Amino acid sequence: MRMAKQKSFCCFLCFLSVILWSEQVTMGKVIIRVGVVLDMNSVVGKTAENCISAAANDFYARNADYRTRISLVTRDSKGDVVTAASAALDLMKNEEVEAIIGPQRSSEAKFVIELGNKTQVPILSFSATSPALTPVQSNYFIRTAQSDSSQVKAIASIVETYGWREIVLIYEGTEYGIALVPYLLHAFHEIGTRVPYESCIPSSFDDTEIMSELQKIKKMQESVFLVHMTASMGSRLFLLAESAGMMSEGYAWLVTTGLSTLLDPVDAKVMDSMQGVLGVKPYVPKSIELEGFKSRWKKNFNSENLFGLWAYDTVWAIAMAVERAGIVHSSFLKQNASNRSVDLAALGISEMGPRLLKSILNTTFDGLSGKFQLVKGEMAPFAFEIFNVVGRSERVIGYWTEKGGLSQSLDSSSKISHSNSKTKLKQPIWPGGTIQQPKKLRIGVPVRSDFSEFIKVEWDQQSNEPIVSGFSAEVFLAVHDILPFPLPYEFIPFMNESSRKSAGTYDDLLRQIEHQKFDAVVGDTTIVAYRSSYVDFTLPYSESGITMVVLMKRDERDNMWIFLKPLSPKLWLVTGVAFFVTGLVVWVLEHRTNTEFRGTPEQQLGTVIWFSFSTLVFAHRERPENNLTKFVLIIWMFVVLIISQSYTASLASMLTVQRMHPAFVDVTEIQRNNYFVGHHKDSFVKDFLKKELHFNDTMLREYSTPEEFHDALSRGSHNGGVAAIFEEIPYVRRFLNDKYRCSKFQMVGPTYQTDGFGFVSDSLSLFLKLLGFK
Repeated sequence: MRMAKQKSFCCFLCFLSVILWSEQVTMGKVIIRVGVVLDMNSVVGKTAENCISAAANDFYARNADYRTRISLVTRDSKGDVVTAASAALDLMKNEEVEAIIGPQRSSEAKFVIELGNKTQVPILSFSATSPALTPVQSNYFIRTAQSDSSQVKAIASIVETYGWREIVLIYEGTEYGIALVPYLLHAFHEIGTRVPYESCIPSSFDDTEIMSELQKIKKMQESVFLVHMTASMGSRLFLLAESAGMMSEGYAWLVTTGLSTLLDPVDAKVMDSMQGVLGVKPYVPKSIELEGFKSRWKKNFNSENLFGLWAYDTVWAIAMAVERAGIVHSSFLKQNASNRSVDLAALGISEMGPRLLKSILNTTFDGLSGKFQLVKGEMAPFAFEIFNVVGRSERVIGYWTEKGGLSQSLDSSSKISHSNSKTKLKQPIWPGGTIQQPKKLRIGVPVRSDFSEFIKVEWDQQSNEPIVSGFSAEVFLAVHDILPFPLPYEFIPFMNESSRKSAGTYDDLLRQIEHQKFDAVVGDTTIVAYRSSYVDFTLPYSESGITMVVLMKRDERDNMWIFLKPLSPKLWLVTGVAFFVTGLVVWVLEHRTNTEFRGTPEQQLGTVIWFSFSTLVFAHRERPENNLTKFVLIIWMFVVLIISQSYTASLASMLTVQRMHPAFVDVTEIQRNNYFVGHHKDSFVKDFLKKELHFNDTMLREYSTPEEFHDALSRGSHNGGVAAIFEEIPYVRRFLNDKYRCSKFQMVGPTYQTDGFGFVSDSLSLFLKLLGFK
């Protein structure tokens, strides 16, 4: 009995000594009450409570000589807006706190911030990141975290780096989710990325409704998605996306900081469903203090939770500011007296609030989350970490800063180290375990004002989007529609934006693939050897080749001078001279001995001409006596027989058979006579004519439309036109398809073979996909 009394007395003495020690520690210290409003049922709330408590203990253990102490008064918001507001009212009225840490969510903070403005009590939130809440509009609101809007440029840089021209937004239908959308849309507009669809998923949706929305998006054949959600909603989304087959090869997912900062606490099954996801989150520099904090508290709670680190630094910032502000007492000036704990009219005004606010805004130090420095009432972002979910961990693939943009690594001084390589980020592993980057194909199409049957670009009057049609586009779409996997694409006209006319030749268009402005080209593009040095072609989907089109000669039967056509002018001249010379030779040989060849000079001249022509029909009256004359006549009559028979046959053929004669049938004849030839504008045919057929550049003329072809051939080379048009066979057939042109022009000469029309890409793997190989 005595032993028990002695033990009880000893315990009493120990308890009394603890009380006396505590009083000695706080003796002479100014106690400043600080409220804390958290959702104790959430991961963030539980982690933050532990971090806040740890921060107060650590701060005063290191700064035991400070004359001020903050006393934390915690209230549970239970995740409800009204309860959060009620808790804040209670803290201000009954506890007379000088500052409030929280509330946790942006929707809860909105009303509490107004209370802070009314009572001049600083409201410090480490987790209300919605850009709808801004310290600029609310003087007593301080965000000790980074605003969601600070990550927008980093996200846009990632989208631009991977060349995604379209991206679907999937966001939570709360104030937190909706507020960031305008910032994202503006950033994507700046880099030329379209947002074809915005999926707003209310927090009230069940799994069936979310799955229905995902199936709707899947049918759109979109493949790149940006998710802006909290951890609870995002976890459900990715589990359902995996079930919908949208976490496989061909898809890309990017998450914002709201989800990426909470990946560590999520269930392992959720992490498994997020394989290949890219994310951004604020960069936390390594430090001895951070490593020590992790080692001390990792068994109690997740010490790597970024919101927890911000909560920790928030407590340190308040404790420093309270000490530096020189606050010697805590008091409220009451406006009305009331016993009700939530009476708005009974709220007073904090005397120390303005001084404490100024002190907090000017506080800077190196915290666990990095440099604590407030710019316009919120944390200034230093850098963002770009990570890739691989396995059940986050693999860092790069960083982003305002000044340096994207890079692959950080140096020892925590400054961005820029890579000299073209790759700004390390190779990620995409959904499906592939390293092939999923993106919407940027397909360039030629803009032409002629031969629109092959490729045609029109513009939708309402959306102002291009509408591409024609034979080439139909072939591409037919192949695309039978693919067993999604292959998103967009047609991009190769044109000047102001005039909407072609921006160059077909070679210029193909060079855009080499410059990475297009991924492929769909159009009437001819497969030519020199083009294969910088692009790849598919197998041809249309025959081709270069040929010559010329004007047809008119039918000579309607010409009254047709009897002269059987012989050429030179042959007529030679024949006439031969007639005269033959008559003259006969006269020389006969006139000395033969009286029939004598007479006046006029008679002798007439005899010379008459004798030669009369031999054509053997009607000459003069009888030759000289043997030499007879020999000459034998030869002459044989020549006359050949000429007369050839003439008769040719004339008969002209009069009896309708014949269409091309003006030219040989390229050599055109070159020999230095005739002008035409070709299609902006076509490779020009180089072919110069290098292969050796035409002089001055003899070449360009034309754009079938009508210009018609006019140039009709006028001829001597009248400002051309003798022939050199063009690819598909265009020639289209040109000659007109009934009138078919009878007036003809395709003649040899066909210079090309490999036909094909689609173009910078990589043959693209077209292996088009053929169904993955």
